[in-house]
Amino acid sequence: MKLQPKSTTKTLSTHHFLQSFLPHHHHHHHHHPSPSPKTYASLFQSLTSDRPSFLKQSQQLHAHLTHLGLLHPHHPHPLLAAKLVALYASNADLLSASLIIDSLSPPSLLPYNALIRGLSRFARFDDALLAFHRMLSRHRLSPDHFTYPFVLKSCAELSLRTVGECVHSRCVKSGLESDGYVATSLIDLYSKLGSIRQARRLFDGLPVRDVASGNVMIGGYMRLGEVGNAEEVFEGMGVRRNVVSWTAMVSGFAQNGYADRALGVFDEMVGSGGDVRPNWVTVVSVLPACSHSAALDHGERIHGYARLIGADAYPSVQVALVAMYAKCGSLVKARGCFDQMRDCDKGIVAWNTMITAYASHGRGLESVAVFECMIKAGVKPDSISFTGLLSGCSHSGLVDLGLKYFEDMSNVYSIEPRSEHYACTVDLLGRTGRLIEAKELIDRMVVEAGPSIWGALLSACKTYKNLEMAEVAAEKLFELEPHNCGNYVMLSNMYAEVGRWDDVNRLRVLSKERGLKKSPGCSWTEINGESHVFVGGDTSHPQVAEIYKLLEELPKKMRARGYVPDTSFVLHDVSGEEKECHLNTHSEKLAIAFGLLNTCPGTVLRVTKNLRICMDCHTATKFISMIYDREIIVRDVNRFHHFKDGSCSCGDYW
Repeated sequence: MKLQPKSTTKTLSTHHFLQSFLPHHHHHHHHHPSPSPKTYASLFQSLTSDRPSFLKQSQQLHAHLTHLGLLHPHHPHPLLAAKLVALYASNADLLSASLIIDSLSPPSLLPYNALIRGLSRFARFDDALLAFHRMLSRHRLSPDHFTYPFVLKSCAELSLRTVGECVHSRCVKSGLESDGYVATSLIDLYSKLGSIRQARRLFDGLPVRDVASGNVMIGGYMRLGEVGNAEEVFEGMGVRRNVVSWTAMVSGFAQNGYADRALGVFDEMVGSGGDVRPNWVTVVSVLPACSHSAALDHGERIHGYARLIGADAYPSVQVALVAMYAKCGSLVKARGCFDQMRDCDKGIVAWNTMITAYASHGRGLESVAVFECMIKAGVKPDSISFTGLLSGCSHSGLVDLGLKYFEDMSNVYSIEPRSEHYACTVDLLGRTGRLIEAKELIDRMVVEAGPSIWGALLSACKTYKNLEMAEVAAEKLFELEPHNCGNYVMLSNMYAEVGRWDDVNRLRVLSKERGLKKSPGCSWTEINGESHVFVGGDTSHPQVAEIYKLLEELPKKMRARGYVPDTSFVLHDVSGEEKECHLNTHSEKLAIAFGLLNTCPGTVLRVTKNLRICMDCHTATKFISMIYDREIIVRDVNRFHHFKDGSCSCGDYW
């Protein structure tokens, strides 16, 4: 049976309770005995939410309890007063929460803890720390092991090292440093501040290392990319590991680029048959791993599992599914998941995910349509919305429309363009060769242009062979990011195209002096649920002989249909025949050849590459799609390319 999202069931139970006991039903009171304070406390808990309707209901309940004498200003019931403070805090009514505390004579720790906890839970960290300061300075109350965890959490989320260390000092003086709750919060604080060694010292000093402290330690190591240390803590937890522990490993592997290991841990959880099974948070954590490795089959299986346990009813899972399907190359399924979401669950993140999905596939008109639907739905766009929208317009050649939306950002929606928006607009102008306008836009910028903007101009110059302006853009990039090898390679390619080998060598020497090495081209594809990785010139794959035989036969078939290899992208000053040989071993060609060998005719091939696909591989893939009658979807570092019947969705601009 599918589970209802918790917010839905909470709303229903709260509604029925209120219908029974709130003041506007006072004429029925003789049929119902007054609920006990504990019952009312339970109702307070159900109203703890940031829903606007709950605030009104909270105020009604407050009035009702005051009428009953349970919240008398001079001697309120302590538990109900604390619950009411937490209720107002969680609904962002800080004035009411503070007034209740001020009405208590004298204020006790319980309502203050409720206030700080409520503020912290709903990310009002500044206010939580102000309440803590007020508690200490005005009312001279001594914090306990319930106070400190939420204060430390606020310090961690705001990256307040000095304040956090002062609070830590208080914990030590009060003898609470080794308390389980407090110690775990201290470990979390230092790990989030990047002081992982201090966090580990606290962890190692615990008299009893419980599962909560272990989970926090795993998360801290994973955030810093110390995967091996995270594994060591995880293994040391043994049978005490819970779903949070396993999910931390899944999430950490995915975030650190170990997609296969993240998927492996998830599969181990599903197949173990034990008590620890993936929940909706685990599903959200593992789906990006499918996106990273373009593992569509694996993603579909995880979707099936989410459906089985009812996790697909959670908006966070639904948005993650939209992103996963889009990044794995299936826009149809991405849109299907988006359309299945309830309108009330489509927040800005869901809309942005769909806008960006269409943009990355070069479907600019669809990005625009989704954006306009979002506006009609009353959802206000943010800067991410416009990044996706402008990117979609750029990838689809919708220059005038893109320029209109760029102007609308500040004029209509009061959003000041950021660096990424300027980069999209420079790319937009560059697509149609309007390089002078692109440069003028950069010169008019109020803030200094960053690498993404100059990089967009350099790419446009490369497409339109404007070497003079390319040199200007490249020099800026050499200053801004001197260790990015890609900029040197791109300018070198342009020099190589016109035979300026002295300049190629000059850049090669400069790169060597700066210790730069070109990132090796790497492509991967999923066949029958298994991921296969190829690097340029790869000879390690078990089917290497078959792959290279197919690649050797391809040029003849492609030439028969008009293909001429573009050797200008091979930097080596060697013969044309040698250059063509280099082109034939690019990683994406190896992955495509492997896919042709191992799938049935008509099967869609999906390939992901870590770099920008080169012009020759792009041209060759168009011919391959025509010769073998295949749809080939290549995701490079910039966007998706859908090759079919000899053409590409990008319109030969990327």
